[in-house]
Amino acid sequence: MKPGKTGIARIIDATGYSLKGLKACYRGEAAFRQELLLVLVLTPLSFWVAGTVVEWILLMGPLLLLLIVELLNSAVEAAVDRIGDERHILSGRAKDMGSAAVLLSLLLIAITWLPIAWQRLQEFA
Repeated sequence: MKPGKTGIARIIDATGYSLKGLKACYRGEAAFRQELLLVLVLTPLSFWVAGTVVEWILLMGPLLLLLIVELLNSAVEAAVDRIGDERHILSGRAKDMGSAAVLLSLLLIAITWLPIAWQRLQEFA
């Protein structure tokens, strides 16, 4: 077992580190701010679009996943950039893969939101 804080003190510290990471990503990553804006716009809309609790969870899950994936993508980019400025095929590949994960998360949002929203709109037609 690693030495250090345990119990509630560790949880408090971990929460602080997590909030610090969110703040750093918000300040340093334009993509994270844009995706957060998307989440903030779609979240209130999700209450109108969803007909059931299960649909609401299906709508919100991909939005949270997008933010998680963007945080991880930003972490990979920061680590790669920390290693050095020179171009390397593996560094480029790591960054491209992180970007691809974000793209797939956005695709998941579209795949989830469009059919549910379409079904909701058909109820009013």
